[in-house]
Amino acid sequence: MSVVPAEVLPGGAPAVTETARGAAELGPPARLWPSLAAVYRAQLSRARVARIPLLFVATFQSVGIAVMMRGVVDSGSEAESVVAGSSVLVVAYVALNLLSQYFGQLRASGGLDHYATLPVPPAAVVLGAAAAYASFTVPGTLVTAAFGCALFGLPVANLWVLLAVIPLAGAALSGLGAACGLLAPRPELATLLGQLGMSAALLLGVLPADRMPEIVRLARDLLPSTYGVEAYARTFEAHPDWAVVLVDLGVCAGVGVVSLAVATWAYRRAAVR
Repeated sequence: MSVVPAEVLPGGAPAVTETARGAAELGPPARLWPSLAAVYRAQLSRARVARIPLLFVATFQSVGIAVMMRGVVDSGSEAESVVAGSSVLVVAYVALNLLSQYFGQLRASGGLDHYATLPVPPAAVVLGAAAAYASFTVPGTLVTAAFGCALFGLPVANLWVLLAVIPLAGAALSGLGAACGLLAPRPELATLLGQLGMSAALLLGVLPADRMPEIVRLARDLLPSTYGVEAYARTFEAHPDWAVVLVDLGVCAGVGVVSLAVATWAYRRAAVR
């Protein structure tokens, strides 16, 4: 029995070469938007069970603060600040507090390894989780704003502005919350940072700025949610200055881009460790 080398067979070597070349080729990288949509749907499905308690706690807390402030503030610009601040507080509770806890526990339990094996960009993981958590805040924010307007006798004609405030302020705060959870060395520290951030949003966002010392006002200007609060509070005026409202929303959008970029970098850093 004789063995014939493959080189002498007609078309033998080229076939092997073409097969090897085809096996070496990799598929195209996953695109951002389809991956983001997939992560978003997965996060919504995962948190579906906890959504009702989440909405109840966030909404009840903000409504309770508005009721408490009713005994201190009567009307005017201070009432507008209270209603706007308590409404945005629902977003801060979820974006800062819960999202930092989620990513902190995900890192501690090794859940980042699961996402690292998926063909999705890191930005899709961060943005998808942030968008899913922000989606939970829409009903609670609208309910809190409507209740606050009725409590303080404020108009509800411009309640639609919250549809822009929620995603923009939510993006800014979600990026900070995700970064805190991913950069914290322990989940307990991630929870602490989220709680501190939510407390800052409560104290600096709900309390009227006119009653704050100057140094506290400076700290208030550094908080991203402040500009969402200011944008909504300005709409209670008889003739709102929409240019200023757009500037406040633009600041939220700019901070959101930066904070989500930092969170994406923190995700890459945590995933490779």
